[in-house]
Amino acid sequence: MPDLQQCSDREDCVKTITLAEYLMGRDVAYPSDYTEQIAQNAQRTVEVINQFLTETGFDGHINSGWRPPAINQATVGAAQHSKHMLALACDLLDPNGTIDHYCLENSDVLARIGLWLEDPRSTPGWCHLQLVPPASGNRIFLP
Repeated sequence: MPDLQQCSDREDCVKTITLAEYLMGRDVAYPSDYTEQIAQNAQRTVEVINQFLTETGFDGHINSGWRPPAINQATVGAAQHSKHMLALACDLLDPNGTIDHYCLENSDVLARIGLWLEDPRSTPGWCHLQLVPPASGNRIFLP
């Protein structure tokens, strides 16, 4: 199990995510779904998530990245119109809720970076962050 503790010397020890980790090989497995727009969104999502990780000191371990429609449909509990399908969301491994707790206590950081958090009651074991607001517009939202 990866260590998800915050790092005090953030710039030197944070594990950021890569585009390849975010795509999870699905760009190759589902080439017809991997459009130029998805590629651009994925790159932007990786950049924003890495900004969050660097600023907060958390290590990034992907629980779920980009999901082509077939993967999303087969994912238990996935929203029918999940932002994962547009490469505008990322689930970070968060087995103890440490990242979720930080986000709940520091929603100003999310706002400054441009992230929205799915309510942790709906995401046991992971932290769902997305780059676009939900229909409610709430920074912390219920699916």
